[in-house]
Order: sequence, then C-alpha cells, then structure tokens
Amino acid sequence: MIKNSMFVVVLGLIFGSFISVISYRLPKGVNFIKGRSFCPKCKNKIDWYDNIPLLSFFLLKGKCRKCNNKISIRYPLIELSTSLFWLFIYLYNYKNLLIVILYFIFYLIVASIFVIDFEKGIIPDELTFFGFIISFIYILLFDNSHSFEHLLGGFSLSSLMLLIHLVTKGKGMGLGDVKFTLFPATFLIFPKNILWLILSFIIGSIVGTILIIFKKAKFGKAIPFGPFLAFSFIVVILWGDNIVKLLLR
Repeated sequence: MIKNSMFVVVLGLIFGSFISVISYRLPKGVNFIKGRSFCPKCKNKIDWYDNIPLLSFFLLKGKCRKCNNKISIRYPLIELSTSLFWLFIYLYNYKNLLIVILYFIFYLIVASIFVIDFEKGIIPDELTFFGFIISFIYILLFDNSHSFEHLLGGFSLSSLMLLIHLVTKGKGMGLGDVKFTLFPATFLIFPKNILWLILSFIIGSIVGTILIIFKKAKFGKAIPFGPFLAFSFIVVILWGDNIVKLLLR
C-alpha cells in the first residue's frame, strides 16, 4: 500500500508537469504531445535534468538556467496539487484500478480547464468533449442501468446554465461554462450533480466576494467560473457521498 501510494505521488508529479504543458500550449494552438519543453522567456529548450517535476524548480532556485529569469510558480503548484489529488483519488478507490485510472483522466481534464480558464478566461472545447466521452465510457462500464438518469441530469443542468447565459447575455455565464457543465453533470448522478453545481456557485460567490473586498476584482466584472466548476467536481468525486449523507441526516 505504501509503495503504491509513493508511486502514485511520483506519477502525479509527472502528469502535473503534463498539465502545465497542456494549459500553456493548448490556448496557443501549439502541439502539446510532441516537442520538448522550453523557457517561455528565452525560448531555449529545457534539458531533462532541469525538467524534473518539482525537484528542478527548487534546485534551480526558481530561475531558468539559461537566462536566469524567474520560473513561474504555476509549475510547482500544478505538479504538487496533482500529486496530492491523485493520492486522494487512489486512497479512496484503490480497490478498483480501472476507476482509479478513469478518475486520474478526469483530473487531467478538469485541472487543465481550471488553469486555462483561470489564466486565459477560456475553456477549450476539446477538453470538454473529451471529458464527456470519458464520462460516457464510465457510465457504460459501471452504471449502465442508470444511463438515462445520467444523460437527463447532464442535459438538464447544461440547459439551466444556457438559460443563465441567455438571460444575462453572457455576463453571468460564459458559453464555455455551459458546454463544460455537460461533462461533470452527465458523469455525476442525482443528487451529486445538483450538489456539484450548488457547491460551484457557493465557492464562486465566496471567492468573488473576497476578491472584491481586497480590490482584486470589481463588482459587475466577470470572474472566470470554470475554475469553481472544476474544483467542485473533484471535491464531489472524492467526498460527494459523505457530503450528501451529512446533508440528508
């Protein structure tokens, strides 16, 4: 168990680095499968020994070896958070390896969406529809008897988000958020899909209020909602059953 957990931690660091690549290259239309990593400042390719997840950042003291410019803190943060969440996913589901793998893939998708929407204010359709496909595979493999409920929940909540988008003329909800909703809302089944959406709005409201209080955002100015949808999805995957039981007591 300990050896497997350590392996998952290391694997999480590696794939956290991959999330960094996806979230940096995909919005720019750059291939994130091929090509070596490079410094965004000096454009020099990064040698393998300077590209070890988390470790290289500290060995280089947060600076590029070639140009001495600071390396963004986004890289170690994404790598560390991926490693920790993957560990949680494994510990909660270690008895079923296939579910663990599917949840790992879910995390890769939603974490990439979290970072891209946070930094660029967009949610790539490629990630949303890939997530929907993985959700459908999960339903067919593990919950085929409730496939109608999954699809009904997904399209119902996505329609609700579309209504908000239309009523607010895109100011209250972006079209990318509407499309993204279809993926988690289809995977989760009632009441967890409702819990996920409500939790997203609650966290979004709290964070938005804090940002306004500290003058990091202005009232009426749009704040990317994708990160809250993504974060809440991971929370509900990990602890949704416990939260529902607690609320229904």
